[in-house]
Amino acid sequence: MQCSPSLVGALSSLLAALGLVQLCHNLRAPSRYGKHEEKKPPQPARARLPARYAWFLQELPSFLVPALLLALRRPPRLAPLGCRLLCSMFCSHYFHRTFIYSFFTRSRPFPLQILFFGTLFCSFNGFLQGYYMIYCAEYPEDWCTDVRFTSGVLLFLFGMGINIHSDLLLRQLRKPGEFTYKIPQGGLFTYVCGANFFGEIVEWFGYAIATWSLPAFAFALFTLCFIGPRAYHHHRYQKQVCCMLA
Repeated sequence: MQCSPSLVGALSSLLAALGLVQLCHNLRAPSRYGKHEEKKPPQPARARLPARYAWFLQELPSFLVPALLLALRRPPRLAPLGCRLLCSMFCSHYFHRTFIYSFFTRSRPFPLQILFFGTLFCSFNGFLQGYYMIYCAEYPEDWCTDVRFTSGVLLFLFGMGINIHSDLLLRQLRKPGEFTYKIPQGGLFTYVCGANFFGEIVEWFGYAIATWSLPAFAFALFTLCFIGPRAYHHHRYQKQVCCMLA
């Protein structure tokens, strides 16, 4: 497989455009899953999947597609810095989301429609990030000492730490099988309503800076446009709950 800069540019532009479309759509109303699904009549049970299976299936392509691209690379090696960055940063996040987070989550059953589109997106993004980093990315030998790399890695690790810790706090709010919404406390939730979302946004902007690549910046923008509005709606939802309890 050869690098095609025009393909990378087209797919990155499409990803950024999808992010802006999501921003316009989600600012008006949040995606209808989780706590925000309560505003709609319940769907038939067959239209949902238990959260653990749903998150596993949705996140798996983001880990599996780059891994397959890497395995198909000839020669199959991790020598290029782009391959190592892809595995150590991008794939480490999705390894956690696929094989750890999904098996411990206590979220509500997941609508199949959202699962379908989420899986499509993860397949698309996994291909774009993997294809660029494995077949196109070129870095100078001293890139690991560049301020963009070091600051980006630190930002990525900081965001990933916030994201994982916030998810842990959210899991502790519910007992197994319980779906009652509770306002999270502690950690960065003391200052930010959507601490888990904030952590993931920081994480992907760190990845974009460390890799200094168009696909990574397009993905960071998409993340901001997609989960940023959801954090805003979480804030509004929590204010409504607090007013009802006051």
